[in-house]
This record gives sequence, C-alpha cells and structure tokens, in this order.
Amino acid sequence: MTIRIDRRSFVMTGTLGLGAFAVPGFAQTATVAAARGFTHAVASGEPGADSVLLWTRYVPTGGDSAHLRAEISETDDFAKIVSGGVQITGPWRDWTAKITVDGLKPGKAYHFRFVAADGSFSPVGRTKTLPQGPVASFRAAIFSCSNLPFGYFNAYAHAAARSDIDLAIHLGDYFYEYQTGDYPAAKDAVAGRQPEPATELLHLADYRLRYASYRSDPDLQRLHQVAPMIVQWDDHESSNDSWEGGAQNHQIGEGDWHARRAAAIQAYREWMPVSDEPWKAYDIGTLATLFRTETRLLGRTKQPDIAPLFRNFDVAKALAEFKNGPWMDPAASMMGSQQESWLAHAMQASVKAGQKWQVVGFGTIMGETLLPAAAAQWITPDSDPRAKSYILAGVAAGKAGLPFNYDNWGGYPAARARFLRSSQAMGANLVVVSGDSHNGWAYDLKQDGKAAGVEFAGHSVTSPGYESAGRIDPKIVAAALVGANPELKWADTSQRGYMAMTITPNRVSNDWIMIDTIKARSVAARIGHSTSVSRGRNTMA
Repeated sequence: MTIRIDRRSFVMTGTLGLGAFAVPGFAQTATVAAARGFTHAVASGEPGADSVLLWTRYVPTGGDSAHLRAEISETDDFAKIVSGGVQITGPWRDWTAKITVDGLKPGKAYHFRFVAADGSFSPVGRTKTLPQGPVASFRAAIFSCSNLPFGYFNAYAHAAARSDIDLAIHLGDYFYEYQTGDYPAAKDAVAGRQPEPATELLHLADYRLRYASYRSDPDLQRLHQVAPMIVQWDDHESSNDSWEGGAQNHQIGEGDWHARRAAAIQAYREWMPVSDEPWKAYDIGTLATLFRTETRLLGRTKQPDIAPLFRNFDVAKALAEFKNGPWMDPAASMMGSQQESWLAHAMQASVKAGQKWQVVGFGTIMGETLLPAAAAQWITPDSDPRAKSYILAGVAAGKAGLPFNYDNWGGYPAARARFLRSSQAMGANLVVVSGDSHNGWAYDLKQDGKAAGVEFAGHSVTSPGYESAGRIDPKIVAAALVGANPELKWADTSQRGYMAMTITPNRVSNDWIMIDTIKARSVAARIGHSTSVSRGRNTMA
C-alpha cells in the first residue's frame, strides 16, 4: 500500500473509511479539489474522570471556515447524546478541531463522532474516561519512535486489536523530520512508505504535511480511533537532539531555530489530541498518578559533547576532568526549574493523597548505561564508520565511568539526582516509562546507593536498534550491557514493538511486546519479556 501525500493531493482516509485500505488496488489519487470532508478520521486524548478531548480534521467544499459539532454517546447508534461541543476551524489551524467534552462518567467507554454543517458525519471513534475511586487494574500500551519508511506500524495494529487496553501513551518521536533518503537510507526503506514532504522539515507547512502523511497510515489511524492517547513530544517532532536553543540537525542555512521550533510546536498542537499545557498530571482513580513531561524544547540545556576531548594528547585525563567538572554542572537541566518544581510538588501531592503509584513519562532513558570494553568486539569490517567511532568513543568513556549517550539523562546527572532524591524523600512508588533508544530496557533506579524506583524503557515501533550497527549476536550485546551496568536488569537490542503496562494496587507489571516483522503488514507478535515491581519496594521482583 502506498502512503503518499503531497502539496497537491490528500489521502481521503476519513471520507472513504478504513475499509478502503482492504480493497486490492485501492488508489490514493484524490486531488486537493476533491480532498474535502473528514480527511483523517478521529482521535481522542487528555482523558479525565469526567472529560475527554476529541480531535478531527475537516475541510469544507467552500468557504474560509467550518463549523463542527462533536457528539458523544454510550452506544454506537448515538440514540442518546450525553455530551458534546462545537468549534469553528479553518486554515489558521490546518482545518483541525479539538473539542473537550465534559459531564461524562468515570471509567466509562464512549463512542464519539463529529458532524459538519452540511450534515456529514466523521467516522465513529471509541474512547474511555479515567476511573475514579478504587481501581483493581488499569492497562496502558506505550509507544515511541515510529519511522514510517523503516516499516509498517504493526505495533499500532496489534495494540488497536486488543480489547484490554484502557489507554495509549506515546512518549515521542511520533514521526521523523528527515528528508527522503537520509534516515533511513534508500536501501533500507520499505517501498511505498516515503512520507511527504520529501525535504527536511523546516517550516510550518512542512510539519503539517508530515503529520498529514503519517496520520494517513491505517494502523496509526485505527489506534487513534479506538483508544484515548496521552502524548508528549521528543526530539524528532522538531529536529534531532533538540534543546531549548537549537538542535544537532538544525544547520547553518536552515533559518532561525526559534521560528522552526515554533512551527513544530504549532503543528504538533494542531494535529495531536493533546492540550496546550506543556506538562500535566492524570489521576487513575486512587490507583496511580501519571505525569506527562516535557524534556526537549522548553527548559533543556544543551547536551554535553565529549567528541572534542578525543583531540587531547591525554584522552583519559580529559575525560576525568570532564567527569569531575562540566558533566556534574547543576545548572544543566532536562526540564528547567519551573517544571522540576511542578513535578516535585505534583508527585508529593499524589503521595499525600494516597495514590498507590507515581508513573512518570520521560522522552529519554534515565537508567545509568555505560558501554563495556567488550563493545569494541562488536565492530565488524563492514560496520558503518560513524557507528564504529561512536562505539570506540563509548568504550573510552565507559572506562572513565561515563555514559555513552549524553542526549538522555546520562548527560544531566545532577538533574537526575535531584529528581530521584526528591522521589525518595517523599516516599513515592516511582515507575518511570521512557522511549527514544529504539531498544528495550528494564532498570532498577538508584540514588545515593538506595532504591529510588524502576524504569521500563520501550523499544521502537519501527526505528532500528543496536542491531543496525553490526552483525554481532544481539544476545551477546544485551548480556554485555547488563553485566556492565548495575542498574540495568534486562535489555533487548534488536526487536521492535511496544510495551503493555498493567497497574494494580500492589504491583505494576510490564510486557515488552515483540512484533514478528515490520517489513510487511502483520499483527503476529509475542511477549518477549515481562517483569514487575511490588509496591513499597522500588526494585523489580
């Protein structure tokens, strides 16, 4: 199936319905003149105990704006409308609409749809409010790192077909900003899955078009249609390794960074079922509080760069001086002081309220991860030169007691210590969920030699992991990493999929769902690993 959308044509997935994708030979050739109506089905997010945000996109046959009405019902025939809302949309927000509906029942599944002024209906979606009071069990499907050209979004399809998912969580890298042929290279791309525009994303029109392209994927669209999603961005929704003042992939000649950042944020808020609040807390009855954070564009300081240290005559001395100096700078922050303060107070309020668990979503991994000396043996004659340099630098850093990744919490040790000490002091039952690395990890987080919480770090939907850097057996890689890192209890460095986390009053368990393939559409999958943490322990069972 070709998923292609450019400045002259749109895929009419919403108008034709998802069934159109099952028709052999279905051609997506509608011109912009015909691309009217509900173009990208529906989505929901920001669930509360009595409210939820509903999303759609509607382009009228004429006029400079459109009136939309949202309807929500307990039944799919909409015999009784229990709540709704209205909104005017237009080109100033790329014809998207987000309506928050109130007056709903806690822990209740609902059907919803949008109605246009001409009487046309959107596809019907299904959503669910968060529970209130005591809760026996709650399950979330957790995703990150979805690069469309690398393969099919089978992880989304598998989760969407389940009947036991209460909530979807996306921890970032919902799409990638690269130009065609960059990442992945043309030889690694799956035919027919190149998103538009073909150029790197720099301007508002580019970001909007990339969202339109990704949101035309039927599996992603189906997941949005059947479950509410809590989403947060990481770097690729703007540019690789982004921070407050720039990004690794923002080069000279690509314009002003702040204009690009603003464009990325605007398109994200238009196209995603998320509120404009940069961070937020969600109570899951008395069971847990889930915290959505922002660790990229608003308060993050620039990542450390150890590459210049390798130009010194005495590299070991340079690394030691870096470790004892700049690396420990307390001013280096992932979240900024405002969000750090908010998160500490919000978590403390959750603990005092008697919430059993505090679940914090971060875009990048928090667990300490050093590259072992054995990693030098992972390099093969055909290894990519960049991967080879990265591994050798990581081995040298590891010998100095330094991590190999400074774009995650490994580059911000003082900020990590502040967060974990705060969690310890308030007596939180901390579960961190994270993405970004493309691989699966399970950590027992420690601070000052004491247990602080656990981290379940998710593998990617499609983006490649360590297996892409060489031909070494992934089991050897994982075993070496676990052996070299006391916090790391399990790792998988070669499989794609998603996490399914189940929260109960006394235990949080996590399954890493491994998809059989991403090179063809399939929902074949298995549980690759499971682990759990008991309340009051802050270490895995």
